[in-house]
Order: sequence, then C-alpha cells, then structure tokens
Amino acid sequence: MKLMLTALTVALAWALASPASAGNPARGLEISQVCQSCHGEDGNLALEADYPIIAGQHFNYLVRALEDYRSGDRDHAIMSSFARDLSDRDIRDLAAWYSRQEGPLKP
Repeated sequence: MKLMLTALTVALAWALASPASAGNPARGLEISQVCQSCHGEDGNLALEADYPIIAGQHFNYLVRALEDYRSGDRDHAIMSSFARDLSDRDIRDLAAWYSRQEGPLKP
C-alpha cells in the first residue's frame, strides 16, 4: 500500500511538472482565432513564406516565443502586436493547443 501511494505521488508530481500539462489545449483552441488567420486552426498553415508551421512545435518553445514577442525581445509586426495582449495563461493555453497538433515535428 505504501509503495502504491508513493508511486501515485510521483506520477502526480511528474504530471503536474510536465510542460504540456501547464496549459489547457481546449481553451487554447478557443482563443486561437487570431492565430488561425496565419497559422490555420491546427497550426499547419504557413500563409506567407516566413510564417512558421507551429503544429507539433515543442510546448516550451512556443511559450518562449510568445513571451519574447510580448516583451519585445523578439520583433515581428504582427506577432508583437498580437502577443502584447496575451496573459501568461493565454500563452500556456495556446502552446498546449498547438504543441499537441500533428505537424512536421510531431507526426
């Protein structure tokens, strides 16, 4: 019994520490309408040659990119103006949605 409780505690701690569990993908889809115009609903659209496909991109990468656009550390006219209004929760939820989609990095 004690071993099972320890295993459950470790599993729960791991799940909570997992980056993908830090965001709500369903909410990410709900708030992704602006993103969809350039990246598509699932992140597999590259409207322009310099727009990345973000489907299946790593959760932490997406979080960092959006935080950098928001702070001005990374500059792109469209992304910087969009990210400026995102909360930390919005960023995590968008990253959770797009990181779980099938794409070039995650078939």
